[in-house]
Amino acid sequence: MSSGGFELPPGDAGHEGEATDAPPGAVSLAQPMEIGAALDWGSEAWNEVRTRAQRAGRAYIWLNLVEQRLRAVVAAVLRPIYEPVHGEEWVVAAAGPAGQEWVQRAVAVREVSRRKGYLLDPADDNVLSFLTLPQLRELMVQHWPCFEPYFDDRRDVELALDELEVARNVVSRNRALNEAVLAQAERASARLLDILGSGASVPSADRLPVDAVEELVGDRYADVVSVHPDRVRLQRQLPAEDLFGGARRLDAIGIGLNLLVQNFSGRRLVRLAESGCRVRLLFINPASSAVRRRERELGLKKGELSRSVEMNILHMRRVRSKLRDPGAFEIQVFDETPRFTAYLVDGDGPDAVGVVQPYLRRARGMEAPVLVLRGGGRRTVVRAGQDSEHGLFETYREEFESVWTDSRPVS
Repeated sequence: MSSGGFELPPGDAGHEGEATDAPPGAVSLAQPMEIGAALDWGSEAWNEVRTRAQRAGRAYIWLNLVEQRLRAVVAAVLRPIYEPVHGEEWVVAAAGPAGQEWVQRAVAVREVSRRKGYLLDPADDNVLSFLTLPQLRELMVQHWPCFEPYFDDRRDVELALDELEVARNVVSRNRALNEAVLAQAERASARLLDILGSGASVPSADRLPVDAVEELVGDRYADVVSVHPDRVRLQRQLPAEDLFGGARRLDAIGIGLNLLVQNFSGRRLVRLAESGCRVRLLFINPASSAVRRRERELGLKKGELSRSVEMNILHMRRVRSKLRDPGAFEIQVFDETPRFTAYLVDGDGPDAVGVVQPYLRRARGMEAPVLVLRGGGRRTVVRAGQDSEHGLFETYREEFESVWTDSRPVS
């Protein structure tokens, strides 16, 4: 007999008869094996969980950045107005009668956090830190005349915040976030951060915009921004026009530099150079033994690769001949065994970008994996107790300079 008054059936068939012999009114309890059997997760379940966590993590980082930025803007604009009169209660005063309910709730949450020791940073011991994104928005809307001198259009701010609301609700409740909503949240966050005055400040930021996740955890991968299995997939994400257009400096080394020569027109190169871009191109010497070895590796006919390289060099010479300052468009050749192709754009600036492909024995350049690198010293890795380490961009830049020094100019 159980403590609840129910008569329990026997645990197994070996004791005092079979389970079917239980008297009427007895309650059957689940066996341990029946309880534990459903707890195991298969590969599909784990994949689903990882996908959910990855999307929610990305969205959370964007939402966190927006909330912190909006909180700082609200404090910068409203604090000087209300604090001289109301002191520490300036947020309560700014909320006014319309926001009395939610601001008092924030005050209560702060008091609970104080008592339980949840305030780990003294800078968070204020009511403003306990306001949610919609509440910060409400403060901004209520006092729009105070914010109007700093922003062009109130509607742009509100539309961006509206687009974030779906993702904010999903993330806060740990529900599934689909790709479309995540992409919308990332676009809206980037636009809102730009409106609030914290956008990119480098001249060519649109070439490879810094992703919020990269900015915060990118040091895990040195300065590698993305990896593509081949050049076709690279060009879907980063077309040649986006990579080379508007460049101030372009250094390239490889066998035939097809990504530049075959995907960026001669007229565009002329306009780029005339606008002030300094170009240095390093081709392999089409008459060298290294080209013949590469032809054998790829199974090409004798002279096939060397003729292709020679045609690319002739095309670049024609481009150079049209320039008022041919000295700003240098072409040289090297005789060493080619190890990689690299395109280093604006390598001396804060917005440097590099595209690097290693050479594989049996794969053409179009089929080789591609690394996209962020230069400009942005991705310097600093670990506790260790010296700072430069990323891969500097390694390939130094390699380019070394080969350039030992190469010969093309007349």
